Amino acid sequence: MDLGLTDRVYLITTGASGLGLAAGRYLLAAGAKVIIACQNDEELVPVLAHFGGTANAVGLAADLRDPATPERLTAAAVARFGRLDGCLLATGTPASGPVTTMGQNQWRDAFDSVVLGPIRVANATASTMDPKLGSKTGTGGSIVFVLAQSARSVVPGEAVANTLYRGLTSAVKDLSDSFGARGIRVNGIVPGRMSIQDASVVPSPGRKGSAERVRIKNEAEIPLGRYGEAEEFASVAAFLLSPLSSYVTGTLITVDGGLGRAN
Repeated sequence: MDLGLTDRVYLITTGASGLGLAAGRYLLAAGAKVIIACQNDEELVPVLAHFGGTANAVGLAADLRDPATPERLTAAAVARFGRLDGCLLATGTPASGPVTTMGQNQWRDAFDSVVLGPIRVANATASTMDPKLGSKTGTGGSIVFVLAQSARSVVPGEAVANTLYRGLTSAVKDLSDSFGARGIRVNGIVPGRMSIQDASVVPSPGRKGSAERVRIKNEAEIPLGRYGEAEEFASVAAFLLSPLSSYVTGTLITVDGGLGRAN
């Protein structure tokens, strides 16, 4: 299926590994051009190695907590490719723990990374998009926030994620109202338990058996009976970014094998 992504330009944040990296590969294979933003120079190294052979991908180190990051990323897209058609806004994982154990600095840092940073990039992306890509053409831009299971239901021991992703869900809906008249769609994608291959992470031999037992237990809770593959997430993300989803906005799409079916 042709997603209509040829020569379109997309920004991906926190794209050094896992779901962001898979989305970058998928978009490139579909003919798009991508700006891959990593949290720091260390994360940038494998990205440059992975995409170094193509002229259609650019890697940049960019901290989402920095207010200057959005303008720098959007300017890089325009300077390199002459346009920007959308963004996939993934973030790092907030610290775990109950409300009573989380310090103020942990809350502030997570808020800047998970909520404020992505919203800034969304606003900058919308401001950079060509206004001629309006709603009447059916090919307007697309902004997709990568959320977490806690956006749908409370996850025990994840106080920060439970709080912030619920707030980000509301922001998705609000931004869809704000940008809709300009033909810019805003949606969220909620991945479930995914198999993410990261060559830089090598499990210790002593924990291998324990990890396998946990996975077997987790898979038993999923109607499809398995973890999802990163490419299965990437294909849905690409659809939401593409013109094929031209009448989809203000909603959350769950990619979890049915895990959250009761929510």
